[in-house]
Amino acid sequence: MIDQDHTQGPDRPGRGRARSRWWAVGLAGVTGLALSTVGVAASPAADAVGRTLTASDDHSDDRGKHDDKGKGGDKGKRDNKARHDDKARHDDKGKGSEKKSTGIPVPCDADALIAAITLANARGGAVLDLAKDCTYLLTFDIDGAGLPMIVTPITLNGGKHTTIERAAAVDPFRIFTVGVGGDLTLNKLTVIGGQTDDEDGGGILVNAGGELTTNHSTITRNIASGGLNSGGGIANFGTTRVNYSTVVRNTASFQGGGIYSAGLLEIVKSHIDNNTSGDNGGGIFSTSSTVTVKGGSISGNQASNGAAMFLSTSISTVTGTKITGNTASGSTGGIRASVASQLTMRHVSLADNNASGLAGGLFVSAAGEGESFATVEDSVIKNNVTSLIGGGIFNGGQTVLRHTKVIGNQASQGGGIQNDGIISLFSTKVVENIATTDGGGIYNNGTVNLNTATGTVVIKNRPNNCVNVPGCAG
Repeated sequence: MIDQDHTQGPDRPGRGRARSRWWAVGLAGVTGLALSTVGVAASPAADAVGRTLTASDDHSDDRGKHDDKGKGGDKGKRDNKARHDDKARHDDKGKGSEKKSTGIPVPCDADALIAAITLANARGGAVLDLAKDCTYLLTFDIDGAGLPMIVTPITLNGGKHTTIERAAAVDPFRIFTVGVGGDLTLNKLTVIGGQTDDEDGGGILVNAGGELTTNHSTITRNIASGGLNSGGGIANFGTTRVNYSTVVRNTASFQGGGIYSAGLLEIVKSHIDNNTSGDNGGGIFSTSSTVTVKGGSISGNQASNGAAMFLSTSISTVTGTKITGNTASGSTGGIRASVASQLTMRHVSLADNNASGLAGGLFVSAAGEGESFATVEDSVIKNNVTSLIGGGIFNGGQTVLRHTKVIGNQASQGGGIQNDGIISLFSTKVVENIATTDGGGIYNNGTVNLNTATGTVVIKNRPNNCVNVPGCAG
């Protein structure tokens, strides 16, 4: 489905802008393998190329001094073990993050950060410690991003109030581009203010063959204007892992206000909240992708369709996540599984979502759109609203509900469930849903298997419990 070439290069449209003078500075630093602005010693320069740059490159080797003292190897081993045990005790107490980093310090200066990343790319990678209480304000476009493309394993360690930001008054560019072979890890960092014109990834673009991991970080107020795909906060065509992070208040003119993914996406205990898409997937848009979401929230997002998450030819598993307060101007306030997608939800709260079209909470596409499949277990689908049909669920494909409550949803027809496909309910309660016309609990145009022997009940719905559902009292 995706024909766009996402490789960043000077031949792409919109790439005619001159590189910044800091790109030249960075290259000069690579040539001489010296980086005085970040306190990096050049020696031993030749050995550094082709291996990972670490803090050991920046300090003299003291091991010889210890050997000259003749204290004996056993004592050294005991000392090393004692230090290791002390570290383990700190980690067990949850204080592991307080240990001193072994990365290379980068002073609070955007030029120094550009030069440090340039040198890290040349040397095969690095761990860089950014300054606390610092905003690295980017003012120049380096081939579409404010920083050099990441093409090696690079870790950026932030801290309290460490921010990388595009200056508001300059020409649009994203913050990071991760290229083939790039593996970018962001720890305790805020990425803000990236903007693209007619390109994907307002904040971060991860190309095929690249990887991104965010830990305890924030991706916010980035904008992707235009582009074939968009992705206001992150556009992922490789592998992206979002851990204990927030992707909030990002905007895409097309799809994926928070995250657009056409690769492998894993989200753990993170918040994908208050993002906006001009078309599909306010929080997350996934196409030909595998998406795993564990814990956290997908809340307060807005889009035309699939305000929380839009799946297209994708496989997704969502576990223990709150999907609440999302709004669609078209169909599906919550999750839309379309075009032969597979969705599994466990221990999920799908609540208080709103749509003007089909499906306030969950939409599962029919064969004409590419039949999709959904399994919902141990979950609650509650207080979702649509002005048309399927307040809680609109099912056109094949859906199974187990140990799930469909409660308090509202629609014109099919307040709890509108079924046009095949739906099976096991140990499930459809209770207190409302339709303004017909089918308060379930309105059926397909096949409904209630499995009442397992404890499934459809009661207290208005104006009636069921329409065209065998074994269900109206």
